[in-house]
Amino acid sequence: MKTIYLDNNATTQVAPAVTEAMLPYFTQKYGNASSMYPMAAEAHHAMERARAQVAALIGAAYPDEIIFTSCATESDNTAIFSAVRAYAQKKHIITSKVEHPAVLHPYKFLESQGYKVDYIGVDANGRFDMDQYKAALDANTALVSVMWANSETGTIFPVAEIAALAKEHGALFHTDAVQVIGKMPVNVQETKIDMLSLSGHKFHAPKGVGALYVKRGTRFTEFMMGGHQEKGRRGGTENIPYIVGLGVAAELAQKRVSDGSLARIAALRDRLQAGLLSSIADAKLNGDPDNRVPNTANISFGYVEGEAILMHLNEYGICASSGSACTSGSLEPSHVLRAMGVDFKFAHGSVRFSLSEQTTGEDVDKVLEVMPGIIENLRKISPFSRMK
Repeated sequence: MKTIYLDNNATTQVAPAVTEAMLPYFTQKYGNASSMYPMAAEAHHAMERARAQVAALIGAAYPDEIIFTSCATESDNTAIFSAVRAYAQKKHIITSKVEHPAVLHPYKFLESQGYKVDYIGVDANGRFDMDQYKAALDANTALVSVMWANSETGTIFPVAEIAALAKEHGALFHTDAVQVIGKMPVNVQETKIDMLSLSGHKFHAPKGVGALYVKRGTRFTEFMMGGHQEKGRRGGTENIPYIVGLGVAAELAQKRVSDGSLARIAALRDRLQAGLLSSIADAKLNGDPDNRVPNTANISFGYVEGEAILMHLNEYGICASSGSACTSGSLEPSHVLRAMGVDFKFAHGSVRFSLSEQTTGEDVDKVLEVMPGIIENLRKISPFSRMK
């Protein structure tokens, strides 16, 4: 049975070109980039080439604004705890209610340590509440951390405007940009962003490598303490094979943004979405219909459970998600849908379909073929159907 993979917001397949570029650094070119012999120098040069590739992807002014990390979770934690240490006299921080746990959990911890935290809400389409945000900002705000696009709905936040307002109040601004990299143009120089997190496995690099952009001049204290690596900003021997892979994936992502691939993905996403909404009663789109990343459709099917839908999709080799990968083990509706005020009878039955350039029209056709029957059969046995 062919696997139809529609969970690319959770992780992506490593691109063949990425794997090919990485392999020599496991075998022939395995030197430690901090050592002094030729093999080490070769590893160091490969790392710096990757740093430049990642910098180009996000429009950074200088390659040394890129710090390599193990993942976006580490990057998020580094940015948050660095900011509050750098501005220790300020005890107010701001985020949104729909962030990834890699941001929400550090914020909850800081709240327990005496910080005042404002969690900005969203509307029914998942759009950031700018009025609430403006009212929350004050001179005591140390940090604002707001995602660029939501992992569950794909809704894009006005990060440039949010960052500019933070800077007007003397606060640092960080964004978790995991879900926009390779899905839309990103140029940090056109914004007031101080720090930006990304993760390689979301754009066809391997799991276990990410990066943190730190704008030159930003007050910064390291989170991973140890050696002198990354100019003393992140201790630990650099993972050269994975860093090389991240660099190649960054080049491929930059190409996708400019070669028309995103429009093709968006067209497939729209065909899938329109087909499901037209063929299945009591189905609704979650997220901003006009301002989403091009690969994401989060659809709720009333009166059934998302986990049951996924189990039946598995029988056809179809991979999707009932929420973000980090929360899909819970039977509770996602915190994102709760923040949006999605009705209980729909919140439990949400499925996120996230496409990639590898998604085909045949993949979409198969989902449209099997989903109406799956939902019909589940509604016959679902206790939620009594809520109608």
